[in-house]
Amino acid sequence: MAKNDKKMVEQITSMDEDFAKWYTDIVKKADLIDYSSVKGCMIIRPYGYAIWEHIQRILDTEFKKTGHENIYMPMFIPESLLNKEKAHVEGFAPEVAWVTMGGSERLTERLCVRPTSETLFCEHYANIIRSYRDLPKLYNQWCSVVRWEKTTRPFLRSREFLWQEGHTMHATAKEAEEETLRMLNVYADFYEKSLGIPVVRGRKTDKEKFAGAAATYTDEALMHDGKALQGGTSHNFGDGFARAFGIQYLDSDNQLKYCHQTSWGVTTRIIGAIIMTHGDDRGLVLPSAVAPVQVVIVPVQQHKEGVLEAANALKDRLSSVARVKLDDSDNSPGWKFAEHEMRGVPIRIEIGPRDIENNSCVLVRRDSGEKQFFSLDGIEKTVEEQLEALTLALYEKASANREAHTYTARTLEEFKEIAETKNGYIRSMWCGELDCELKLKEEADVTSRCMPFNDTECVSDKCVCCGKPAKTLVYWGKAY
Repeated sequence: MAKNDKKMVEQITSMDEDFAKWYTDIVKKADLIDYSSVKGCMIIRPYGYAIWEHIQRILDTEFKKTGHENIYMPMFIPESLLNKEKAHVEGFAPEVAWVTMGGSERLTERLCVRPTSETLFCEHYANIIRSYRDLPKLYNQWCSVVRWEKTTRPFLRSREFLWQEGHTMHATAKEAEEETLRMLNVYADFYEKSLGIPVVRGRKTDKEKFAGAAATYTDEALMHDGKALQGGTSHNFGDGFARAFGIQYLDSDNQLKYCHQTSWGVTTRIIGAIIMTHGDDRGLVLPSAVAPVQVVIVPVQQHKEGVLEAANALKDRLSSVARVKLDDSDNSPGWKFAEHEMRGVPIRIEIGPRDIENNSCVLVRRDSGEKQFFSLDGIEKTVEEQLEALTLALYEKASANREAHTYTARTLEEFKEIAETKNGYIRSMWCGELDCELKLKEEADVTSRCMPFNDTECVSDKCVCCGKPAKTLVYWGKAY
């Protein structure tokens, strides 16, 4: 036995036994994070950060295609600046971390460690926007933010997390609304095409919208355990912030007008979504687009003549179409198989003396675990096709899971029974009144996820809660 085989791949708790423990096992044993001495904060390890880098690369490319530029704002916000928009500051007040000392001196004004950057962008926009010719302003920022969460979990909720926040200014309400929906769709397409995660696109209720927003739109994803996770959100602020901060422009008709503003963002929570949508009892299952290693080559009987040479040649060939790792460590092939499965590598290729003789290799996809034999001739095209097929298969599997865990309720009794006995989305009609939304949360322990765009079926003409005339269909559920 090779010396390193004594390590053996650590076991992961079954998701059916304890989903929360299963999740924690994966983030630790797949070496995505480590815990920090700062309570509620995580250390993102190289493998976890590499996933984030690929997420960042793909989204940043899409943002720039739509004309957005990257910018960077300070991490500190003076209290007086934060207080300029009342609804905004009230929404964030419980989560704000404050700086009161600078060195050994007490500050004359408290500084907020940014929970989000609307106020900083508004201050900047007020200084640089003068004319309609200055619009639109399409800015994005990649940074970290701090929110003093009481209950934390790696990637899902931490006191400091990484994200991007887009902040744009427009001349008209129509342009701002178009931008808000455009960026929502950028997120949705990324989730579905790059990550293989289906989402429900829709509008948040007024209770659930972002503090200070006129409207909030969301992409909602359903995790394997039937809980919802908010993916990307996009907010239309109207001209509320512009009025609070005096952001005006001189229009072509020589009249001063207020700008219309949007903001939108996604966070490292995406990594949690990937784990909980696609992972299994063997560990991570990574969609090809964001996998740090897309193909791992495992030489079989690597001590035999010509095996390592053939494996290296294969690595060189595949490096033109994928991110490839050759595992030529002295661990046994079985240990390597389990280790790379646990880390979610999309494709494993095995090559040994018999394969070399037959001009072939064994290809195993992480999602199915099925072994397939392919000729080495044209292996580059084969790998490209299999990487694409894997993400499509993940999307179809996740879509089937969502379909199986989406229920319809027409009465309050039916609603409560579903909420108590099943996990997933509950579709039902709503009158639009806050009292009914609060009652459903109190009695069924669910929140409104969104009013969907692509599901407008009128399943009843009455509100599921009060029986009054219904206004809209809502997806409800328990959420992370």
